[in-house]
Amino acid sequence: ARGSGRSPLSRRWRRRYRRRRVAAAAVLAGLLALLALGAFWGGRKPEEARGPSGAPQEEGAAEDPLPYRPIPPPEDAVPLRERLGGVDTRLERLAVGGPGGERSVPAGRTLLAGVRDASDGPLREHRLVAYYGTPLSDQMGVLGEHPPEEVMELLAGQAAAYSAADPGRPAVPTIELIASIAQREPGADGLYVSRTDPGVIRDYARLAREHGALLMLDVQLGRASVMEEVRALREFLELPHVHLAIDTEYSVEPGEVPGVDLGSVDGSEIDRAVRYLDRIVEEEGIPDKVLLVHEFQGGIVTNKDAIRPTDDVEVVLHADGFGLARHKFTKYRALVRGQPVQYGGFKVFYNLDEPVLEPEQVLMLDPAPAVVTYQ
Repeated sequence: ARGSGRSPLSRRWRRRYRRRRVAAAAVLAGLLALLALGAFWGGRKPEEARGPSGAPQEEGAAEDPLPYRPIPPPEDAVPLRERLGGVDTRLERLAVGGPGGERSVPAGRTLLAGVRDASDGPLREHRLVAYYGTPLSDQMGVLGEHPPEEVMELLAGQAAAYSAADPGRPAVPTIELIASIAQREPGADGLYVSRTDPGVIRDYARLAREHGALLMLDVQLGRASVMEEVRALREFLELPHVHLAIDTEYSVEPGEVPGVDLGSVDGSEIDRAVRYLDRIVEEEGIPDKVLLVHEFQGGIVTNKDAIRPTDDVEVVLHADGFGLARHKFTKYRALVRGQPVQYGGFKVFYNLDEPVLEPEQVLMLDPAPAVVTYQ
């Protein structure tokens, strides 16, 4: 629980990390012993131990095992619950379903009512604030509108606004990169989907790592199955800082075209992706994963009862769509609060929402979104 001091690493990861620390210490001790022996016989002092960068490494120093760096809140930040009361009473009524409505969970809480999080994933302690898109197009989100370094600067600023708004849950900058793009032409394989070049994904995995951010790979399915697209990303999902998102509206049947016909995904297919991520965490000994499921209206994700988070995978139902704030709040209540799985997510469109909500307003949702994506 928040404030308990519990590390947001998986139990297996912590055990493996301790074992690696012990093994590394033993190797270092052996090397130092050999150097000391050489110095004894050769009349010279052993060189001091150095870290991976070549800089001197202090005794007992260890590399931070977390694959991300949350943005710390300002020292004078006011706790979220003390601020929400005076933000916007109209949005408060929309969040709870009208006058006389009650919150399903205390204000600011991200975990949905009646569910639990048995993992040590990033959502237990933090909020993900993401920029969505692809560098291949300036029509599909922020990632295509600015050079990579400028994207990271803007993203850090947006994440910092959420850390200030809710200092008890510092925000983690996250890149949501479209890894497979649905298209209206069938392509050589007839699947109506084009996969992003692996070199581009590697570049953004490196960019995220260098900035202490997370990378979330988004799959738009076309006529491909969920698992066809997810398995193609195994190389990247094995990285400690890479997570997964599924864009469900583009999953169409034979005779249908993504972007023309509205698709849907059964919860059992999503659950198979959950189990696949769970196995990767177990097999690779890496930190727990997040699976984000995009939906912008009811009926796109069916059979939600089949989606079961695990001890290694957190699941987010993410309410998409642009427009008026009251419509977006109503949609979130129906898609997230009304059909609870584990966590909720919310999308903000810089150029299409009316108005563009401030972080304090977004966090009035019930429950508060654990992931906020900007497009």
